[in-house]
Amino acid sequence: MSDRTQKILFGAGGVVGSLLLWQLIASMQLFGESLPAAVDTLMRFGEIMVSPDTWVATGETMLTAVLGLAIAIVIGVVVGILVGTVPLIEHATRVPIEFLKPIPAIVVLPVAVLVFGPKLQMGIFLAAFGCTIQILMQTANGVLNTDPVALDTARSYRMGRLERLIRVVLPSANPEIVSAIRIGAPTALVVAIVAELFGGAPGLGQQLYKAMKIVDSEGVFAIVLLLGILGLLVLWVSAAAERRIIHWHPSMREERRS
Repeated sequence: MSDRTQKILFGAGGVVGSLLLWQLIASMQLFGESLPAAVDTLMRFGEIMVSPDTWVATGETMLTAVLGLAIAIVIGVVVGILVGTVPLIEHATRVPIEFLKPIPAIVVLPVAVLVFGPKLQMGIFLAAFGCTIQILMQTANGVLNTDPVALDTARSYRMGRLERLIRVVLPSANPEIVSAIRIGAPTALVVAIVAELFGGAPGLGQQLYKAMKIVDSEGVFAIVLLLGILGLLVLWVSAAAERRIIHWHPSMREERRS
C-alpha cells in the first residue's frame, strides 16, 4: 500500500470517526437540543445542496472573496514593489502601513457598512482590506531581500532599472509574493463570510444569519459544514497553485521528497 493511499484511508477514517463521535454526543444530549445529530445535519446538508438559493449564495460569497483578493494582489504587489525599490516611498508609507497592519477587517466593518451599505461592494472592500497589507509587506520584503550580488551583476551588464526589476528583482521576490497570496486566499473567504454574516452582504454568511435567527440548528450546522468544505477547497487550490508557480524553489522540492 502506497503512502498516498494510507494518507487517504487515514483521512477518511478520521472523518468517519468524527461523525460517529458527533452522533454519540448528540444522542447523549450533552449540549441539550442545541446540538443536532450528525445524521440529521447531513440530511439537511443534502437538502440545501440541491437548492438553487444555496448555489446563488455560494457564487456570491466566492465572487466577493475572489474580487477582494484580486484587488489586494494588484494593490499589494504594485505598492510593495514601490516600497521595496524607492526609499522615499518606503519612508512615506512606513507609518500608515504600521498603523493599518494590526487592524482586523472586522473592525472596519461598521465603516464599510456606512459607506457601501449591505451590498456586494462592501464585502469586496473588506476582503481586499483584509489581504492587502499582508501581500504588500511580503512583496516589499521579497524585493528588499534580493541578492545584492545578482543586482550588481545586472548593473555590470548595463541593465536598466526596469529590466533589473523584471529579470532579477521580481523572480527573487516571487516566492514571498506567491506565499502571501496563498495565505490571503482563505483570509479573503473568511472576511467575505464575516461581511455577509454581520454586515448583511448577500452570500452564505447571510444564509447562516437567517438560519440562526429562526433557531434552525440543523440548518446552521449544515451551512457551517458547507463553509468548511469551501475553505478546504480554497486551501487546496491555493496550495496547488503555489506548488505549480514556484516548483523550482527549494522548499517545494523538499516538500515533494517528504
